[in-house]
Parts: sequence; C-alpha cells; structure tokens
Amino acid sequence: MLKTVHPLPKLIVALVWLAGSIAVFDASFQIAMILTCVTVLVLLERLSPVFVLALMVPFALFGAGFITTSVLFRQESEFAVQMAQETPFGDGRLQAGIVLFLRAVACGMVSAVFVLTTDPGGFVKALMVNWRLSPRVGYALFAALQLVPDLASELQQMRLARAMRRGALPRRIPGPIEVGSLVVPLIAYAIRRAGDTALAMESRGLGASPRRTVIGAPASSKRDAIFCFVASVWLLSIHWLTSRAPL
Repeated sequence: MLKTVHPLPKLIVALVWLAGSIAVFDASFQIAMILTCVTVLVLLERLSPVFVLALMVPFALFGAGFITTSVLFRQESEFAVQMAQETPFGDGRLQAGIVLFLRAVACGMVSAVFVLTTDPGGFVKALMVNWRLSPRVGYALFAALQLVPDLASELQQMRLARAMRRGALPRRIPGPIEVGSLVVPLIAYAIRRAGDTALAMESRGLGASPRRTVIGAPASSKRDAIFCFVASVWLLSIHWLTSRAPL
C-alpha cells in the first residue's frame, strides 16, 4: 500500500518520525512507534512476521550497547543520562539505556519502512524531477543500483571457480579468510565496471546538455496528502496517548 505513495512525501514523513523519536525520550512512545512500524509492514505490506523480527535484530544489537552502558555499568552511564536530560521532552524518570535501546530500534524500523516500501529507481527519478538532483549524481546512482547485483553474481562465480579448483563444494557461508581473499578481486571488478560505465555515459552525451528528460518519474496524487495527514495525526496521537500514561 505504501509503495504507491510518492517517495518524497514519504521521505519527509519518515524524517519527521525520526525527529519525533529523537525528541521524545519516553519508552512508551518508542514502543508505540515500533508497533506502528511492525503493523504497517505485516498487515499493509504483507511481509512475514519472522522477516520483520529478523529485521529488528541489527537495530536491537546496536541499541543493546546503550543498555550495557547505563544498566549493567551504571557508574559509566553519564553519556546516556546526559542525553536523557538534554532532550526537550525528557524527564529523566526512566532508565536512559532502555529508552535509548528502544529509540535505536524505533529509528531503525522507521528507516526500514521507508526502504522496504520505496522503489530506489523511482526515488532517484523523483529527486531529479522534483528536487533538481544533478543528472550526473542521478545517473551515477542508477549505475550503482545496476552494479550491486553484478557484484553479487561476480562474487558467486569467484567462489564457484575456487571450489572447482579445490575439487570441493563451496561453503554456504564464507569464512573470514575467504572473505578477505575476495575483497581485492571484487574491488578490481568494481573499478573496471565503473570505468566502463563512465565511458559509456560519456559517449552517450551525459554532459552535453543540462536539460534532461526523465521517463517514468513518480507523479503526485491526493493519496500523498492523505498519507502525510494520517501519518502526522497518528504521530501526534501516540505522543498524546503515551504522555498521559508513561512507563
């Protein structure tokens, strides 16, 4: 459902939600934001709950550092406590580390909602058309989007070639030594592809004219305004509700 929303209003809403998560230092508010993001991904975008939970793991690991700082090592929690006191709406009644942990997860989930519901190509086109992103930067981003799958394919081919030379099947998950040995060939491949792409773009007259025609750019509609209104009202609502019953 959110995939039909114009990328730029969705980006503004995501930034507002991130600012709200940073400004409001309250555990119940952060939990409400996390539940909202999970509900959107599971119910509206039809993503697997297991996938959504797995998506939260990296953000939880990042936020766990705040808990170990302020809860397990209370004597060294000046940084987290200072952050709690400096936030505009923080009252310092909650464990700073737990709130920071929840805030890391909330910010990560808001970012995940934007990334999982936005087409990268459409986002770049919208930036070029509506926010006058330089064509050089835009086409460079398009080239990078094309290069990432090629890098993965090249990596797999390298691993298969080495496995055939050894006469054994490649490991399902490469070890640190194998990863380290693949870094230099992948960088060389990426540089070669980037050079070829630059020559191709130059030969097609990328810098010949500052005016460009962008085909298939996302168009604005009434549902974008409705989305912004609903998202803003919901953000204010959960702040009002959680401020009346803080954890």
